[in-house]
Amino acid sequence: MSDYTMYEGQAILPAAKNMKQFEQLLDSSYQYGVFLDTHIAQLKSIYRMAGSHNKKMFLHADLVHGLKNDEYAAEYLCQEIKPFGIISTRGNVIMKAKQKGVLAIQRIFMLDTIALEKSYALLEKTQPDYIEVLPGVVPHMIREVVERAGIPVFAGGLIRTVEDVENALAAGATAVTTSNSYLFSQYQR
Repeated sequence: MSDYTMYEGQAILPAAKNMKQFEQLLDSSYQYGVFLDTHIAQLKSIYRMAGSHNKKMFLHADLVHGLKNDEYAAEYLCQEIKPFGIISTRGNVIMKAKQKGVLAIQRIFMLDTIALEKSYALLEKTQPDYIEVLPGVVPHMIREVVERAGIPVFAGGLIRTVEDVENALAAGATAVTTSNSYLFSQYQR
């Protein structure tokens, strides 16, 4: 494992895309994780389970089935579910999370120069607590985002190997989000 700066001592933020991975996370030594693909009816029970295991879970608001990803949904999530943090591609969701005192993670896609420039403009407007960059396997671009935005970065998307994790961290990522169970086991303390 690397000696790079990590999120509260975690190089990996395990991203649970199903209940099996969530249960794996509950039984692990990880303190922080991410909910990716959930249903609105599951939210209260899975957050209760996470809390009973002292897990602090980020929620990807755009991936909650049955909930529109707008500022009203973000307000509901912040008031009723109380996630540790909210991840979203939507600027209005990020600003509402910040207003409600919930960690806000702006997810951006590094598709091309135009998309990246639009993302920089959005980041100036929203001023999130963290940025999640996808794909997370482009170290020189992670470095650019860290330097230009001046906001801590999580790297995610297409992270498949320990080398991918190490390269993202070496480029300046604070942590790597991944749903790869093999990587969960490789970085568990």
